[in-house]
Amino acid sequence: MTILFAAGGTGGHIYPAIAIAEAIREKYEHASISFVGTKHKIEARIVPQQGYKFFSIWISGFSRSMKLSNILFPLKVVVALVQSFFLILKVKPDIVIGTGGYVCGPVLYIASLLNVTTAVHESNSYPGVTTRLVASRMSTVFITFNATRQWLSPKANTELVGNPTRKNLSQASKSDAYAFFGLDPLKKTVFVFGGSLGASSLNKAMADIVHDAIEQHYQIIWQTGETAIQSGMSVQHHESIKVMKYIDRMDLGYAVADLVISRSGATTLAELTRLGKPAILVPYPHAAANHQELNAQTMVDAGAAVMIRDAQLQERLLAEVHRILFNPVVLEQMHSNSLKLGRPHAGEEIAEKIVNLVRK
Repeated sequence: MTILFAAGGTGGHIYPAIAIAEAIREKYEHASISFVGTKHKIEARIVPQQGYKFFSIWISGFSRSMKLSNILFPLKVVVALVQSFFLILKVKPDIVIGTGGYVCGPVLYIASLLNVTTAVHESNSYPGVTTRLVASRMSTVFITFNATRQWLSPKANTELVGNPTRKNLSQASKSDAYAFFGLDPLKKTVFVFGGSLGASSLNKAMADIVHDAIEQHYQIIWQTGETAIQSGMSVQHHESIKVMKYIDRMDLGYAVADLVISRSGATTLAELTRLGKPAILVPYPHAAANHQELNAQTMVDAGAAVMIRDAQLQERLLAEVHRILFNPVVLEQMHSNSLKLGRPHAGEEIAEKIVNLVRK
């Protein structure tokens, strides 16, 4: 069984694909699994680290704002389609699986033209442009939310499966994590990240939190993203504040986190609920159809998280950190409520369905 994953751009596209690949590899150890993405995004680093063969194509997203890079977009699409054609002829996959985003569009389209079995997994309630464009051509569209169906072609064959998460998230050792980050096991820890690309509003709000953490003797792991690493470095010079532009070992970050502050992308929420981590969620305000706020509201309604909008961060964030972090009853209740929302076996379910598609 030969499987090709098309995934890239952000962690929200990469990590579900890796979670599905792990589940397939665990049950079918002789399966040949490879990935296709772009050279200059995180997939080029993350995928080989996980032991999978990696191919690249020349493609990028189309910016909704007027950017010079958009001029090259049509050329990139043509080149990516040609590259995808020859890659599929070379790999000869039994199935091609995309996890949304611009990377998977050309690969899935060519695969469908070549009558290769295809599937796409959509993590968000509101499907991305690529998923909407290719859905009717796919053998199966795996969805995380029932509401997603209303945005897809009536011809799309959808299956509700949830959002897969990596098994290693549950296996990380706390002692290894404290050693990895150089933190004190006796102090509370707040884990702050804005996704693989960072979040400028969160980064700006962190100055007060950093100073408070030093005064109140708790710790912070802060992933700033590539563009904000310098601002992060400028506000901290303390052993309790760990600032990194990107964290490959998210499993270790989660392992020591008493409280998580993050955006509310679907993959992040799936990871939080797999582990039962109390969270303060700050939805990305420009997400399509406001889907990040809808995602966060499901956590709030279940008592698993608090939601703070971007405009309220400076006013509310520090107070909410104090209210949750230093209240064991609140922490335990949020932990319990979060676990009830988790679907830790989504990856295994999807893997089984993929194998059945190949065997048809």
